[in-house]
Amino acid sequence: MESKVQDNLETMLQRARRNTLGDLLARTRERFPNKFAIAYKDERLTYAELDDVVNQTAHAFLEAGMKKGDMLTVMSKNSLDFVIVNFALARVGAIMIPINYMLTSGDVEYILKHAKVNGFIASEEYAPVLNSASKDLSIAFRYIMDQDTTNLEGWKTLTEIRRNKSVDLVDTDIKDDDLAHVLYTSGTESRPKGVMLTHKSIISEYVSCIVDGQMAGNDVCIHALPLYHSAQLHCFLGPSVYLGSSGIILDGANPEVILKTIEEESITQLFCPPTVWIALLRHPDFDKRDLTSLEKCYYGAAIMPREVLKELSVRLPNARFWNFYGQTEVAPLATALQPEDQLTKLGSAGKPSLNMQTKIVDNEDKEVPRGEIGEIVHRTPHAMKGYLHDPEKTAEAFRNGWFHSGDLGVMDEDGYITIVDRKKDMINTGGVNVSSREVEETIYQMEGVSEVAVISIPDAYWIEAVTAIIVPKDGIALTKEQVVKFCEERLSKFKIPKYVDFAKELPKNPSGKVLKRDLREHYKNLSEV
Repeated sequence: MESKVQDNLETMLQRARRNTLGDLLARTRERFPNKFAIAYKDERLTYAELDDVVNQTAHAFLEAGMKKGDMLTVMSKNSLDFVIVNFALARVGAIMIPINYMLTSGDVEYILKHAKVNGFIASEEYAPVLNSASKDLSIAFRYIMDQDTTNLEGWKTLTEIRRNKSVDLVDTDIKDDDLAHVLYTSGTESRPKGVMLTHKSIISEYVSCIVDGQMAGNDVCIHALPLYHSAQLHCFLGPSVYLGSSGIILDGANPEVILKTIEEESITQLFCPPTVWIALLRHPDFDKRDLTSLEKCYYGAAIMPREVLKELSVRLPNARFWNFYGQTEVAPLATALQPEDQLTKLGSAGKPSLNMQTKIVDNEDKEVPRGEIGEIVHRTPHAMKGYLHDPEKTAEAFRNGWFHSGDLGVMDEDGYITIVDRKKDMINTGGVNVSSREVEETIYQMEGVSEVAVISIPDAYWIEAVTAIIVPKDGIALTKEQVVKFCEERLSKFKIPKYVDFAKELPKNPSGKVLKRDLREHYKNLSEV
């Protein structure tokens, strides 16, 4: 009898103290029921309306037999239903696996089988890919997003299944440290890894984003980068719902649409990776639109060139800038560079965020002195619960009780961290290490350079040759000789590019990261030309 009473007490305590993604939205609804929450195209929802449709969707999932622990892939471009599904699955206790919609069918098939998924939620254009990739799997749920009807056999629309369902709160037995999302890394290896993020991990990270990004409930945000990616989903969409701020969802990072939306919606907050900030700067509408409402600007996902940051500061005088650095495994914020440090610590990733302990270590995991290069490692409640079905890689990543980022960095005497490079992007040329980032920063100082990526290519003499791929600004003609001469005046001899080529654009993934592995593959025979 005493044991039963104790069990009941534990259950009551756990529920009263719980903090999950589903709880987060419920609280915001109670605080701001009539406030504009989210918009997509012509549809706008208040927080009460958003919470109602989330509950209707969750009730429909439960009635269809969905249960806690089910694995559901979500494959869609940005949409209103993406947001709804995120919170509805959280209320059910099912696990959302957002998939990069640009993956090949082979990569999709690998993820479906590796995660052992039993349900799909997708926009109609990606349903055939999921059907084809899941022939050997037992799929219980197939739902189409953002449509009233569908002719696809075996698929139902979310609109159809939630119609006339209850708006009462769906309150299942979920714990803070239960899985909420599994995000597959774009990865540097042959196969992506499934990053397991719990409700606790994600919400701890939201708190760090809010505090270190000085976010507030009166912000009006654009969500333009892919929501399947942890940066837009967990650094900006999630915190905005937590705070009760307002958000505009865009299909993608189209510079013309972003600039138009800033003006028409009086946007105050915008996140873009450096490649998109560059595209905004170079767009003819940049100086035609009223951008004075823009107060909080964030960059991340890649290193912001110094010259671009300087130009942004001049052309957006009302805006303050933050650099958010991190990776999916820490949900993803690790460090932040504050507005007041943008010029004094130019190029730095800032200091560890609120819920983060970070240090720089050598190959034996011993902390290196300030000013010396080593691997960046973290301890944080943001951290993933591990890699799905991969205890060996999990143990390797968390050796000695620290998460190993795979990034090389240096911490200065003031505690600010500068990213030197990914381990894989360091170039060992003639036996000497060269940071691709340092060479890129130098070339960005050239007049006429819009974008640059520095990679290594195989070379008979140097083993790895420093190679620069440059996108010139419109109407500007550059030569290899000009680039080499510019670098000779600023860099040590061994850091000067041995090869230079020019391109109309650099390959990027949907989150704006330059795909250096694609460049290395494309230019691997350049030394033979």
